[in-house]
Amino acid sequence: MNNAVIYARVSSTTDRQSTTRQVDDLTDYAKANALNVVKTFEEHISGAKRNGERPVLIECLDFCFSHNVDVLLLSELSRLGRNVWEVQENVNLCRTKHLNIFFQKENFSLFNADGTESMYANIMVSVLGTCAQIERENIKFRLNSGRERAKAKGVKMGRPVGATKSDEQLLKDHAKVVALLKQGVSIRVVAQSLNVSTTTVQKVKNALKRQ
Repeated sequence: MNNAVIYARVSSTTDRQSTTRQVDDLTDYAKANALNVVKTFEEHISGAKRNGERPVLIECLDFCFSHNVDVLLLSELSRLGRNVWEVQENVNLCRTKHLNIFFQKENFSLFNADGTESMYANIMVSVLGTCAQIERENIKFRLNSGRERAKAKGVKMGRPVGATKSDEQLLKDHAKVVALLKQGVSIRVVAQSLNVSTTTVQKVKNALKRQ
């Protein structure tokens, strides 16, 4: 049985989005294809961030390379980079390390079942990566345009003062989460054990890193 790793990411750092659906779907795929999921990585960070600013993605790839993981499971191509060039860079790195990647939404892998490189992978990465990048730019344009119109009408933007907790308050309010994270328990297990969202656990983990 081949070993697999799941990497899931959502752009929101709040509770509005969760990685649960991605993880569940990829777990089902792994079971259906006789893959042994050895570790799951979950990241809550903006899709506009460069790959070098995505610590969980970096940790995930390092783990795959150092533990001879056979396949990395992703929900879609855009999880691997903010633009086509960053996606291609990671794809080339994984190809060199002979780490297969399965993109669930697009339904293709870097390598065929017999271990040979897929002749269509480069084309798929280039075309789909470019489409995702164009869509991201369109969304950004629409959001910025909407903000400017709102400001012109006198609408106050941003969160209310005091809406965001300080790191100290966050750690104090989630002392049990802090304790488990310090023991090395994974984000997903902490969330399930304490019945809190993975987003909250990720925010606590980030706050710990800043201490």
